[in-house]
Amino acid sequence: MAGCSALAPLPKPTSLADRLAAFPTHSLPLEHRVNVYWNEHQIPFIEADSDDDAAFTLGLVHAHLRLGQMGLVRMLAHGRLSEMVGPMGLDVDRGLRILSFSRAAADIERGMDDRARRWAQRFVDGINHYLATTKELPHEFRVLGLSREPWTIADVLTIGRLAGTDVNWLAWASLLPLRSRPDWPALWARLVRHGSASLPSFDGDPKTAGLHELLGGLGRSGSNSLALAPERTSTGGSLIANDPHLGILVPNVWLIAGVKSPSYHVVGLMGPGLPIFAIGRNPHVAWGGTNMRAASSELYDVSGLPESEISERRERIAVRWWLDEEVTVRESPLGPIVSDIPFLAEYELPPAALRWTGHRASDEIGSMLAVSRAHGFAAFREAFEGFAVPGQNMLYADDSGNIGQVMAVQLPLRTAAPDDVILDRTAPGADWNAIRSAGDLPFSFNPDAGYLASANNRPSAAGMPVGFFFSSDDRVRRMAQVVESEAPVDLETIMALQQDVHMASAVALRDLFVARLDAAGLTEAATGDAAEAIRRIRDWDGHYRPESVGAVSFEQFRDGFVRAFYPLAFGEEDGQALAAVGRMTALLPDDMAATNPEVVRGALAAGLETAASGIHSYARWADMHRLQLAHPLASAPIIGQRYRFAEHGVGGSSDTLMKTAHDASSERHQVRFGANARHVSDLTDPDANYFVLLGGQDGWLHSSTMLDQWPLWRDGKYIQIPLSLEAVGERFPHKLVLEN
Repeated sequence: MAGCSALAPLPKPTSLADRLAAFPTHSLPLEHRVNVYWNEHQIPFIEADSDDDAAFTLGLVHAHLRLGQMGLVRMLAHGRLSEMVGPMGLDVDRGLRILSFSRAAADIERGMDDRARRWAQRFVDGINHYLATTKELPHEFRVLGLSREPWTIADVLTIGRLAGTDVNWLAWASLLPLRSRPDWPALWARLVRHGSASLPSFDGDPKTAGLHELLGGLGRSGSNSLALAPERTSTGGSLIANDPHLGILVPNVWLIAGVKSPSYHVVGLMGPGLPIFAIGRNPHVAWGGTNMRAASSELYDVSGLPESEISERRERIAVRWWLDEEVTVRESPLGPIVSDIPFLAEYELPPAALRWTGHRASDEIGSMLAVSRAHGFAAFREAFEGFAVPGQNMLYADDSGNIGQVMAVQLPLRTAAPDDVILDRTAPGADWNAIRSAGDLPFSFNPDAGYLASANNRPSAAGMPVGFFFSSDDRVRRMAQVVESEAPVDLETIMALQQDVHMASAVALRDLFVARLDAAGLTEAATGDAAEAIRRIRDWDGHYRPESVGAVSFEQFRDGFVRAFYPLAFGEEDGQALAAVGRMTALLPDDMAATNPEVVRGALAAGLETAASGIHSYARWADMHRLQLAHPLASAPIIGQRYRFAEHGVGGSSDTLMKTAHDASSERHQVRFGANARHVSDLTDPDANYFVLLGGQDGWLHSSTMLDQWPLWRDGKYIQIPLSLEAVGERFPHKLVLEN
C-alpha cells in the first residue's frame, strides 16, 4: 500500500501560460517591485532594485522551475536516499554518510563575508517562500515521499560539495581491483606517467606536442572551453565558447537565467539550488571552465594508527517502507575511513582514510559572485583565491579584447607523483599545511597564439604536480586545429565546433588495427561480412556522424579486440579488470608490441569476428549510439518506463568535441554523459550571448518547456539571452511584476 505513491499519475501537459500563472507575484517579502521577464522557453531575466530582492527572486525561480529536482539532490547530498527509495538505497547512503559532503558546511558558512552570506540567505528565503506557499508540489514530492522541509544555507553548501566531487575517486574505483597484481607498482607508474603526459592547456604548442592516445575518460565530468582574441575573430573582439559535459538527465543539471540588480548584471548557466552563475557573461567579461582533474584528494593507509586516534559516530538512516538503520562512521586524523564504504569493502583493502580539500572550508559561492561582478582580469583572477573544488581551468574574455586563463583550485603542496593509490601515512608526500591556490599557480593572459583552449587536458606546469589522470588530447587538439585553419573565426565556426564529431585518436588506433590485420594475413583471408567490415573500418574518416557505418564497424571491432586481448595477455580474471579500465586502451599500442604475436593475432581475429557478426545489425552509427532523455526515476523498477520521455540516435563519441560518452560496446548502447549545454558570447555586443540546454528549462514533468530545447541542441541552434533591458523586453515578452 505504501508503494501506491510511486504509482501517482504523471502531471497533465502544461502550457507556458499555465506555468507562469503558478509563479507567485503578490505578498512577497520584497523591498521594491521586481520585474521578471520570461521568453518562450521559460527562461527568466530578473530586474531588481536591490541585491536582496534579486537573490530572493532567483530562489523563487529555481524553486518554480526545479523544486522536485532540487529536493532529490538535497536528499542525496545528505545521504538520505533511503528516505525516498527504501532499503535499496542503504548501501549508497552508508557511502554518502562516510564521504560526508556536509562536513565543512558549518565552517564555510561561518567564514563567508556578509555580502555572500546575505545573497545566499535571501536565495534560500526565496526557495522557502515558494516551498511553503505553492499550491501544487512537483510530481517527485509524492513519488519520493518528500516533504515541505525548509532549506538552509548549509543545504546549498552541501549540494555544492556534491557537485565538487573529485573525479579522481572514479579513477581509484576502477584501479583498486588491480592493486593485488604483482606488477601493480609498474602498472600504476605507467598510468600516472601517461596521464601526466597530456598536452598542456596553455604552455605548449598544440601543433608540435605529441599525440597521447588516452581513449576514454576516468571521470564523469568534463567540458570544452575556448577563448579567442580579436586577431583571431571576424567580429574584431573577443569570443568565448563553453560546453559543459555532465550527466544526460531530465531535467537538465543546468538552468539558464539572467539578473540585473545594483551589484549584478549577468546571464548564464546555474546549477539548480546554487545561487551562482558557473558559466556566464556580464557587460564586461565572460567566463567558463573545464574540470582540471586536480589531485584534490589522497588515500592513506591508517592501519598503523592507535585505536585511540580512530573515532566513531553513529548515524541513523531513515528508511522508507522499512525499519531505520544505524551506520558507524569511522574518522581518523586524516579524514573519514572510506574503505568502510560497502562497494570498497569487497576489495579487502587496508583501512584507508580520505583526505580531500572539499572537507576543508573554502568559498566557492563568494568566488563566483565576485566573478559575476568582475570588470577585468585582475579582479577575475583574484576572485578565485577562495575557490577549492572542483578544480577548474577557468577561461576569460572581456570587452577590451583580452583573454585569459586561471587555475581555480586549492591543492596541497606536492613534490612528486604518488607511488600508489593508497599511500603510507608516514612517508613524505603532499604537505597539507601548505595549500596552493589560484594566486600561487600559473595563469595566462593574452597569449601570443591569440587563443586559449581547455578540455580536461593536463594543466600548465605549476612547479608541482597538480593532477595525474587527464582526458585525451583529442578535443583540445581539435579546437586548436580548427582555430588555426580558419582566418578569421566567426560565431558560426565556433558554434559548429561545438557539434564536431571527429576523433583523431580513433583514426590512429584504426590505422594500427588495419596494419596488424594486414600483417597477420587476416585481411587477405577475409571474405563476406568480415571483408566488408575491414573495408568499412579502412575507409572510415574518423567522424562519428549519425549516418556513419565506419564508426559502427570500428567500435564493434575495438570492443571485440579489447575484450579478447587483455584476458589472453594477462589471464581471464585480471584481463577482464584491465579491459574495464578506460585508460588501458590508451596503452594498447605498447601492450600489443610487448605481447606474443599469436596472442595479438587471436585478439585481432576476435575483433574481426565481432565486427563481422554485427555488420547487418545497425545501418548507421545513430542506430547503435542512442541518447535517452529520461528522469532519474527511469531507473526505478516497475515504474521506470514512464519516466523515459524520448530516445534519439546521435553522433559523437567519448572524446569528440560534441561529447556523447558511452561504455565500450559492440551493441546498441546509451550515451552515459556528455555535452548537456552550450554557451557562446561575442564580447563586442552585450546582447550577443547564446545558450541552449539538452532537454529544456522546466523541471515540471510534461510542461511544454520540459524538452523544447532538444531540437535546438540537435540542430546546432541557440537561444539569444541579451543583457540590455531593451533587448530583454523585445525577446522576453512575458512580464511578471512581483510585489510585497
